[in-house]
Amino acid sequence: MVSTDDFVNELGQVQWDRVPLNAALDRLNTSREGLTSEEAEKRLRVYGPNKLPEEKVNKLKLFLGFMWNQLSWAMEVAAVLAIVLLDFADFALILFLLLLNACIGYLEEIQAGNAVSALMGHLAPEAKVFRDGEVKNVPANLLVPGDVLRVRLGDVIPADLKFLEGDSVKVDQSSLTGESLPVTKSEGDEGYSGSVVKQGEIEAVVTSTGINTFLGRAAEKIATADSHGRLQMVLTTVGNFCMVSILFWCVVELLVQMAGRSSQNPCVIVTDGCLGVANILVLIVGGIPVAMPTVLSVTLAIGSSALAKENAIVTRLTCIEEMASMEVLCSDKTGTLTLNQLSVDMDNLIPYNNFTADDILKYGALSARTENNEAIDVVCHNTYPGKDTMWQEYTLLHYTPFDPTTKRTIA
Repeated sequence: MVSTDDFVNELGQVQWDRVPLNAALDRLNTSREGLTSEEAEKRLRVYGPNKLPEEKVNKLKLFLGFMWNQLSWAMEVAAVLAIVLLDFADFALILFLLLLNACIGYLEEIQAGNAVSALMGHLAPEAKVFRDGEVKNVPANLLVPGDVLRVRLGDVIPADLKFLEGDSVKVDQSSLTGESLPVTKSEGDEGYSGSVVKQGEIEAVVTSTGINTFLGRAAEKIATADSHGRLQMVLTTVGNFCMVSILFWCVVELLVQMAGRSSQNPCVIVTDGCLGVANILVLIVGGIPVAMPTVLSVTLAIGSSALAKENAIVTRLTCIEEMASMEVLCSDKTGTLTLNQLSVDMDNLIPYNNFTADDILKYGALSARTENNEAIDVVCHNTYPGKDTMWQEYTLLHYTPFDPTTKRTIA
């Protein structure tokens, strides 16, 4: 008897694509008829809803966070000293720069958060699930491991699945794996949450939901990644240097004031005759690049705005600098560097012998089977200008699908 324990990796995760179908059903304590509503409710309490955990952001805390760094601390001390000296002009200027820097960073992150929330609408809102012996439309967030559901053309797979018996389907996994063409899935194969069914219809059993899915584990790793980029480290270094320098010269100033103080010339902080605190204010304001955080925020915000026009979401302003300073980019190209849209490169379409470029397009269109919705066949067919009338001149007698040995399709 096969045990699913034989297919557990070093991380304790079951490799469902390797588990035989019947063993998988036994492990999930389910059948091809699905679960009852009562059992589904029990499992929902155990596994939780089928959605990624959303961390609620305290907007006030987020805003104040942009004023919690070394340079901001020095500016805040300077603002307090300006109030003590009744220097309202300096106080207003320092406060304006602090708030401007915080507002820029805050608004950019809020806008990014709203864009990410909008993307959540692309996830499957409902699924056709076998419950109590009949097919029901169930919200995707209520799916549990062991549920049996049916997916078909156009459906977004709502959870990690293992496909049951039936005809094979084609699944677009480009958003997860970067594969430009749909992947054929059949009985026993695994489907990942967030993939899109491009062809066919099949039943499947849910193996993982929520944070335990392939997509959920990837999101968890991204959330726990170190977010301190080179710019943050540079700002921290500059801030530490400024703080130490300011502290040193402030101590020197106080020592000078104390050495020159006498009973006949007492120094009272709020009087015009006391230069100690005023000099410390000058040291603090002059010892830090007051406008640097604001200039950096404005510069990065301009970059973020330019990326937003290209439909790119910037979740943190510092990502702009991190991307600009990288030396090696390890990324899937589909949907990032490329559009996942195939096209014929007309500039490099070089005919030979007595053929013309139009002949190449025509024969490519004649040998394409668009009813299968294959990306290469579709682009070959749609590129030919005479595609709408070509079958008035030709009749298909025999068709040989693509053969990897001969590397050709014959019509």
